Amino acid sequence: MNTKTLGIVIAALGILMIIYTGFNYVTTEKVVDLGPLEINAEKNHPVQWSPIIGAILLVGGIVIVATNRKK
Repeated sequence: MNTKTLGIVIAALGILMIIYTGFNYVTTEKVVDLGPLEINAEKNHPVQWSPIIGAILLVGGIVIVATNRKK
């Protein structure tokens, strides 16, 4: 993978991280298990990141592409 492609991928990832600041996933946990009686609970797990990280990746990708053009 050449540096221009890597820079474009990093910049695109930065844009996505600015637009989408996180996501959630759900797991099912067994709360009660009494013979035939079983109670499950769904637990929500948020994954969040700062849009500043996306901006840093975007600027880094642009810098990589720009320095590749000079060579």
